[in-house]
Amino acid sequence: MSRSRALWLVPVPEIGGVARHVLDVTERGIPGWEVVVLCPAGALADRLRERGVRVLTGPFGTGHGYVRSVRTLRSTIAELSPDLVHSHLAFADVVAASVVGYLKVRAFLAGGYPTPLLATTEHGIAPEDSTYQSRRWRGLMMRMLHGARLRVTDRKIAVCESTRRVMISKWRATRVRVIRNGVDAGRIRKQVEERRTSKLPDPRPTFLTLSRLAEEKRLDDVIRAFALVQKQRRDARLVIAGDGPLRDSLRGLVRGLRLEDSVEFAGFMDPVEAMAEADVLVQISAWENYSYTLLDAVAARVTVVANDVGGNAEILPRERLLHGKMSLHGLARDMEAALSAGAVESGDLTTIDEMTAAIADAYSSDQHRERCGGSGV
Repeated sequence: MSRSRALWLVPVPEIGGVARHVLDVTERGIPGWEVVVLCPAGALADRLRERGVRVLTGPFGTGHGYVRSVRTLRSTIAELSPDLVHSHLAFADVVAASVVGYLKVRAFLAGGYPTPLLATTEHGIAPEDSTYQSRRWRGLMMRMLHGARLRVTDRKIAVCESTRRVMISKWRATRVRVIRNGVDAGRIRKQVEERRTSKLPDPRPTFLTLSRLAEEKRLDDVIRAFALVQKQRRDARLVIAGDGPLRDSLRGLVRGLRLEDSVEFAGFMDPVEAMAEADVLVQISAWENYSYTLLDAVAARVTVVANDVGGNAEILPRERLLHGKMSLHGLARDMEAALSAGAVESGDLTTIDEMTAAIADAYSSDQHRERCGGSGV
């Protein structure tokens, strides 16, 4: 029996949270579907090819602009004839809605002929526009744009219940299905334990942040709180993994607090390697959806200091989360206390197999009836 074909759109070349999702899904496979990925040339494309995934690269993505990306997607659809186009991240969402929406209108006017279904997974949305948009007018524009593109989208997926609620309230989305990011907790735990036993243990208590170095991650507060922890625990260290626009300013803050000997900017780190080094993960972002970093920490049995925002309470029990406005002294106390606290068990996490099976189910419901020019919305 031949498999249906899904064209996945990823507009960025880097390895990050969304890339992790793409890598996990394509490595395991979506039952009954062939997945082809269109993305810019770079680390993600290279990693996918290493795993035997069919990858198309070209002038597509944020670095190539809207017009060239639309042209690339139109030609790719004409060449591949996918049964479904699945976009990830806002830029790809808008490009996909423009192209597939046009094809649907053209099919309707011509009397109906097969056009691909359109799917989207929302990985990052916050209730307040200011979390990700620095200008109010841009936030309002993006609300209208997302509301419009969802009207031509057939399959709408949110990575957690919190994300689904925000999509409904902010973009007036309908028929949104929750499919949580999946992790194989047992495999992660085994890999972390093997990594820890393969090298000499570091006796210093180690705090870890693993994220994009961006304003919404509130890493400046983590550094300032760590400075307070250091006054009580002189041997403590902080590993800041990841990269981003605030790298230089965060380095300047560390120098200003005279923490150069205790804070390490590690750049990109493999999650297993990062968790193997950590005693405590600290993540106090302004907002999170369904964080792979938290999932990995819980799977690896690393103690977590995190606040009650977004989907965090769908990963950790609410009593283990920080609530309300945090002071630096309060955060420092919680960080220090976490060194002697136990980790959360990972029994309720979605597995990768459960995630891919749910995606296949979302794709296939009423597939043949809808793939005829109608939106199904």
